[in-house]
Amino acid sequence: MASKAGARTGARRSNGNGGARGGAAYGLAPWLGVAVIAILIDQVTKLTILKTFQYGEFHPLTSFFNLVLVYNKGAAFSFLAAAGGWQRWFFTLLGLVAATVIIFLLKRHHGQKMFCLSLSLILGGALGNVIDRVIYGHVIDFLDFHVGGWHWPAFNMADSAICVGAVLLVIDELRRVRRGK
Repeated sequence: MASKAGARTGARRSNGNGGARGGAAYGLAPWLGVAVIAILIDQVTKLTILKTFQYGEFHPLTSFFNLVLVYNKGAAFSFLAAAGGWQRWFFTLLGLVAATVIIFLLKRHHGQKMFCLSLSLILGGALGNVIDRVIYGHVIDFLDFHVGGWHWPAFNMADSAICVGAVLLVIDELRRVRRGK
């Protein structure tokens, strides 16, 4: 009986990509590392703003950029922010489902660098905002870009990671389609 278990373990380790256990885990680790870095940057910047700003307080840094402390109970652009509170758990669940799908995709495609980098940034951003929803009941936003009297909705580093990841995902797909021609 022990020899069969040993043979199965040995077979997993000896496949062409470093083994189901070793190869997939090693291939996944760098991408999870990128996500963790995105989460850490997001959470450290949010904590810094929380410690130094009062709600609604802003500090102009340039003629087009302020730091401000605002809360977002909704999603992007405060979508559903005025809903009755159910959106907190809905967006938390949505973020966790997205994270699960992304981790599955990272495991499956860990050798595709641009694809995995983009997914890792999206993963880190999604989980950064999930952390806020679970701990505070809302997302902490603090980056305020404006032109004249028009302000882009305030956002945070998690949102930035999601956007950069999405742009990289589009670039990766365009490059893939171009190579296919």
